Amino acid sequence: MTNTPKIILLVEDNPDDELLTVRGLRHGNIINEIVVAHDGQEALDHLFGAGGRERVFPTVILLDLKLPKVDGLEVLRRIRADERTKKLPVVILTSSTHEQDLVESYQLGCNSYIRKPVDFDQFIEAAHQLKLYWLVLNETPPVTNA
Repeated sequence: MTNTPKIILLVEDNPDDELLTVRGLRHGNIINEIVVAHDGQEALDHLFGAGGRERVFPTVILLDLKLPKVDGLEVLRRIRADERTKKLPVVILTSSTHEQDLVESYQLGCNSYIRKPVDFDQFIEAAHQLKLYWLVLNETPPVTNA
């Protein structure tokens, strides 16, 4: 087990949802660094060190589906296609109620699919569960720097 900091990559284009998510995570006592990407291309740049961005090695990715530039499903597709990132835990965090989004997310290899709760208290509980499972209990394979 390493002492590598556990980083959360939040991919969210809606400023209100970003604020709610970050506040919910903080209220749920998640003190990990949260790196925010505001569109799919920015997320990919963080993950692969492109576009002048420093490469981020997240412990978990919280990925919205409806994103500008590159949509969430394509981001997930690219994450799973690359040897360096294919094992990263990806949690879809979306307001989409389309069954096809749910089905395709799992077909592309997401680890979990969560519909954004509208109620703040529900979101606090979801953040607590996220912390307990993804940041405390779950063990991830070593990061590949290749």
